[in-house]
Amino acid sequence: MMRLNKYSLFFLLLLCFSNIKLLAQETAYSDLGAGEIKKDWLIDNHHYTAQIITKDNQIILDNGLLRRSFLIRPNLACIDYTNLTNGQQLLRSIEPEANIVINKTNYAIGGLHGQKEKAYLNLNWEQSLYAMDADFYFTNYTITNIDSFVKYNPQTWIPANYSPSVQKFKGKQLVLHFASKLPALKGFIVNVHYNIYDGLPLLCKWVTIQNGADAVVVDRVVNEVLGLVEEESAVVGKPEEMKKQHGIYIETNYAFNNSMRYDISDHTTHWEMDSTYTSQVNYNYQTPCLLKVYPDKAPGIELAPNEKFTSVRTFELLMDSYDRTRRGLMIKKMYRTIAPWVTQNPIFMHLVSKNDAEVKAAIDQCVATGFEAVILSFGSHLNMEDSSTQNINRWKALADYAHQKNILLGGYSLFSSRTISPQDDVIDAKTGKPGGAFFGNAPCFGSNWGLGYRDKIVDFFKQTKFDIWENDGPYPGDVCASTTHPGHKGLDDSQWKQMNIQKGLYQTLNSMGVYINAPDWYFLDGTHKIAVGYREVNFSLSREQQIILNRQNIIDGTKEKTPSMGWGFVPLTKYQGGGPEAVLEPLQDHIKDYQQLMVQYFGAGVQACYRGPRLYDTEITRNMVRSTIDWYKKYRTILNADIIPLRRADGRDWDGWMHVDPSGTDKAFIMFFNPTLAPMTKTLTIPLYYTGMKGTATFMDDLGATKKYTLGVDHNIQITVTIPASGYKWMVIN
Repeated sequence: MMRLNKYSLFFLLLLCFSNIKLLAQETAYSDLGAGEIKKDWLIDNHHYTAQIITKDNQIILDNGLLRRSFLIRPNLACIDYTNLTNGQQLLRSIEPEANIVINKTNYAIGGLHGQKEKAYLNLNWEQSLYAMDADFYFTNYTITNIDSFVKYNPQTWIPANYSPSVQKFKGKQLVLHFASKLPALKGFIVNVHYNIYDGLPLLCKWVTIQNGADAVVVDRVVNEVLGLVEEESAVVGKPEEMKKQHGIYIETNYAFNNSMRYDISDHTTHWEMDSTYTSQVNYNYQTPCLLKVYPDKAPGIELAPNEKFTSVRTFELLMDSYDRTRRGLMIKKMYRTIAPWVTQNPIFMHLVSKNDAEVKAAIDQCVATGFEAVILSFGSHLNMEDSSTQNINRWKALADYAHQKNILLGGYSLFSSRTISPQDDVIDAKTGKPGGAFFGNAPCFGSNWGLGYRDKIVDFFKQTKFDIWENDGPYPGDVCASTTHPGHKGLDDSQWKQMNIQKGLYQTLNSMGVYINAPDWYFLDGTHKIAVGYREVNFSLSREQQIILNRQNIIDGTKEKTPSMGWGFVPLTKYQGGGPEAVLEPLQDHIKDYQQLMVQYFGAGVQACYRGPRLYDTEITRNMVRSTIDWYKKYRTILNADIIPLRRADGRDWDGWMHVDPSGTDKAFIMFFNPTLAPMTKTLTIPLYYTGMKGTATFMDDLGATKKYTLGVDHNIQITVTIPASGYKWMVIN
């Protein structure tokens, strides 16, 4: 018998631990209650079906990935919120289902009182909990199937799996009904809605109010209140100095900040202190462990008798990892499920035109190269606000010309960053005069002009049959102190009312099949694309700099966005202060840079705004553009799949990324780039876990050469690749 010394034993234990860890990675995503091992939902989520169970004194939402449970009596209260993929209990205390402030008085919607220890919730304490007469009490519930919040009607390219004919919103909706015992609120009904989705650890929650009583002012609606387990503590420390909850990701449809990122754009998620949690480690009770969701600036909404109010919608995605790549993939999977219209991704040019002949010429060039759409850029001769018959007929004729050639036509329209009139502009609450908007001056969407602008835009698209709207503004959440604008009462409701007008416009256009490039984070209300992330003056830099910067933007801007959610930029002609070194015209003279920019954008699935009067100037240029588009279309599905970064561009060594699609025929697509002046050969580790492949993988490179690799137990392989100087190489994996 072989005897093990202490070093051998150590390495044997280390090997066992490593194998256990790898096995756990594959089997951690199981239904802990049933004990049945299921697949990682990011790779195969078909096993997770939403159900709503009622038994004994409980209602339970469960889809095998999350469980949220409610006591029904003596009042409805959430007593369990578990991430079933890792067994994490998120809840430490009972809180109301919602809070509403009516006529300056706060009311709890459901919930129970009497929990003395707030660090954890022991269900043996259930008998000692009680309801209060002032709280809204649970009356009954209804269960229905879920549906989309936006009726989308895509007319542009969309992956087959996400078209409305295939993409079904699968899951269940639970509506909890509450009423008040107070005579003043008789007939005032509050409904708390929950959507639980098939295949994702995701809930959506919102509140509706039906005012069957006298007119009231709704000062605040907190549609989610959760006493969550803190993930770190500090004896001394302020809330902003401590990490927030990471086991749950919150996103609502009330976000704006012009940042191209949700977390910075959010205006609803509030991590507050809980002074009733007296056993927390923090001596001053300043641990941020009480989550509340409500808009910052919507303090006074008048609700007339029989009028209905709908709160923001809160999406709650339970996270099972701190790994940024995995968390990003989870968020992107959420977008593809709840807002499938964001997967639309037409190929468009940004035309700078002075006359109709140039529009027709651009349409013809799109036909010749495989582009799918023309968007008349800012600075062009399009004016959507001109509702005259002559203007409508002019642009309808051009749209008809485009459609005859199977090309989409769209255009740019400016809302903000301009002055309309003292009567229609945003009024600064401090001065009582126009001003105080995000960009200084801007029209108010609730003014006569703003409401007219909305109607003119809808009418323009209805009559001309335009396909794409590029909307510049309104910008982040301008408030307006005017008391004469018909779209809002005053300062208190101005942001809320303007946002509803704006989101209503986006939803209307989306239902008409219009594709929308919007300036901010309105994806959950019907928009399709924002910037992938950029600084405008960077497009005045040299082409060499732009090539590297664009690849950095792609890596950074797709961490939590799908490729189709962001647009890039290619200045064919002078943009802002750029000189000859910044632009591609004459195109034939800079054809290598032109191709490089196209390949890296299309190789990321990110559509760029090719801004200028034409796409090609010679037959050689046309052939290059056409061949690049044909290559993209051949691999379009996998190139629109989610990106895993391999190495961020730094201009000194290789960089690249990999698309993964475990449900597709092509499981992965890798782009490698070499920014140096000499060819480089590298042996690289490629992580294939999120492709869903096991056993072997077949690689085919851009020269048509194929090779099989055997995946290791860590789902990784090692490949040797030679990348041309100042060039690129790609591989498809199946």
